[in-house]
Amino acid sequence: MGQSVIVDKKTALVLEGGGMRGVFTCGVLDYFMDNNIYFPYTVGVSAGASNGLSYMSHQRGRAKLANIDLLDKYHYIGWKYLFTQRNIMDYQLMFHDFPERIIPYRYDVYAANPCRFESVTTDCLTGKAEYWEEKHDEKRIIDIVKASCSLPFGCPIAYVDGRPMLDGGIADSIPFERAFSQGYERVVVVLTRNMGYRKNEKKPYIPGFLYRQYPLLKEAIRQRGQMYNRQLEQLEELERQGKAVVIRPINPIVVGRMERNVAKLLNLYHEGYQCAATFNFSVLL
Repeated sequence: MGQSVIVDKKTALVLEGGGMRGVFTCGVLDYFMDNNIYFPYTVGVSAGASNGLSYMSHQRGRAKLANIDLLDKYHYIGWKYLFTQRNIMDYQLMFHDFPERIIPYRYDVYAANPCRFESVTTDCLTGKAEYWEEKHDEKRIIDIVKASCSLPFGCPIAYVDGRPMLDGGIADSIPFERAFSQGYERVVVVLTRNMGYRKNEKKPYIPGFLYRQYPLLKEAIRQRGQMYNRQLEQLEELERQGKAVVIRPINPIVVGRMERNVAKLLNLYHEGYQCAATFNFSVLL
């Protein structure tokens, strides 16, 4: 690897989640690493946080390996895990076996990386977004990214420092405002939906027994569609103003949040790589 190129100190990178649609982000980040492009600050949500960690440790191809190649080998998504882990995914494999022995995570490289990285979770007690920055405590790093990826309804509540957390996308799906609040003046945002996409704003029905002790979390889940669409509208305005560069899929997505079709995933990964390659990043240097 050649010398890293860190873009100007005023530009941040924002990584949306989206479950398995995050393989698009894997392609974008592999292009960045192939061209030694790094940002002084990155903030990731859910799959964006998970994939962003491999970017921060400079492990080119690691996220693709975990999301595509090893999915085909281990089949770690499925309802069968509800019976063993109360989860629709094999979190033991994903957040312990993978980083510890199968595709070891380079904690030392991450700790030495001068660039900042934050992961977003949703606090179950407040229904608000929490932003976490940790480079040295290996267990806490895993706790944070696991919480950021813990989907409502399909995953058990996770805990960070003893506080109940779920997927950061509930409260802050595209955290560009967080980047601006940290002093950055421009953002590069990686989305996992095509231009023009909007969520259904109908509030989902949540049975009374679910999250009974977390009423503010339930309200955040109900409001998520409106929040997400509002963020997209704000982001598109920022694009027009030249304050945001957005890398997004060109075509409507055919990959589901819990997609297991490896061919579809691989195609979306390659689309991410090609979309990143079409942008002239020299304007950010």
